[in-house]
Amino acid sequence: MFERGVAVIGLGYIGLPTGATLASHGINVLGVDVDPDVVDQINAGKAPFAEPDLSAAVERAVQKGLLSARLDVPEADVYLIAVPTPFKGDHQPDLAYVEAATRAVASHLERGALIILESTSPPGTTEQMSAWLAEERPDLSFPHQDAENPDVHLAHCPERVLPGQIMRELVENDRIVGGLTPACAERAAALYRVICRGRVTLTDARSAEMAKLVENSFRDVNIAFANELAEVCSHLDLDVWEIIRLANKHPRVNILNPGPGVGGHCIAVDPWFIVAAAPEQATIIRAARTTNDSRPRSVAGEVSAVAAEGASVACLGLTFKADVDDIRESPAVEVVRLLAEDRPDLRLTVVDPHVAALPASLADAGVALSADTTGVVGSSDVVVLLVDHQVFRALDPKLLASRPVIDTRGVWNPATYRTD
Repeated sequence: MFERGVAVIGLGYIGLPTGATLASHGINVLGVDVDPDVVDQINAGKAPFAEPDLSAAVERAVQKGLLSARLDVPEADVYLIAVPTPFKGDHQPDLAYVEAATRAVASHLERGALIILESTSPPGTTEQMSAWLAEERPDLSFPHQDAENPDVHLAHCPERVLPGQIMRELVENDRIVGGLTPACAERAAALYRVICRGRVTLTDARSAEMAKLVENSFRDVNIAFANELAEVCSHLDLDVWEIIRLANKHPRVNILNPGPGVGGHCIAVDPWFIVAAAPEQATIIRAARTTNDSRPRSVAGEVSAVAAEGASVACLGLTFKADVDDIRESPAVEVVRLLAEDRPDLRLTVVDPHVAALPASLADAGVALSADTTGVVGSSDVVVLLVDHQVFRALDPKLLASRPVIDTRGVWNPATYRTD
């Protein structure tokens, strides 16, 4: 079924782990990316970003000749598209990368080909891909034209993995496969059953697209409740961590922890796709996004309120979550950027063991980067914890004495580890 291999278009945080996992099951994977450096690193058996177990999987697959990378689209039996789907303007979905990848694949299609979209997308995107392909290849039939016997099958299978655990969850998690027709779904499911130990559930493409958005929107709404609670408790001079600890003793209450905002490539973006699709109906989802997007401003205000003129501030953490190197949509970056913008008098130093260089928005603002956690904390007037990396959890509490501490993760708050 996969004699000519599987072409993975986009070798980022989802495409490369998926390709390496397919290769580990004996499938020939032809990776495609627009970045020559990414292509070169993969062909050298190296992963271009950090993810547990990924580097070893890439190295093994390349050595066995089952994984290679290139800049151009090859001929293949299956085309798996895993390109970015950001938003633009007023949080409108930007499908430019999906369209570009779809049209690039079109000229290489032969009858019997299967195209799978893994990129998180608004409902109707897979159908739109079918229309784009028909424009490029009028000699072939597609599911929106011939549902009974199309020349090319299309399906959507959203990723649902957690950074830091991607390689394990690609295999263990249940998967949703949505086809433009039932036959399309069956064709795509056959591929995922090769690698998945979890249940593979079949549905239609629009339902699969919406399900992924709903999963992340559900989490976003729950995080927004916690973040709003943090704002309320601050206003009422209450300890939000203690309030959550007490409320969670109810058998049917499980409030999440607040933080400096929401980041990453999914939760901070996907809910806007639902809002864009149903702006009059998605009121709670929109409100949650607004609440979470406003948190960095609140945290920056807390820091500014305790920082004297010319104070040195240790900003601990820059990634969007603990113990990863991913800063996409990171609220920590936004907090530091706002501090640099609002208080140019402050001397801001970022410490993050997973970040080798500051983004331009911070470097250009004069923010410093250091690898010396103990030294920076010990010499700073104010400490703000933005990401709960393990190295920060292990800090000696004595280092934090005699200076204001803004702990956005509750790491050093006794209420987070009390068991009574």
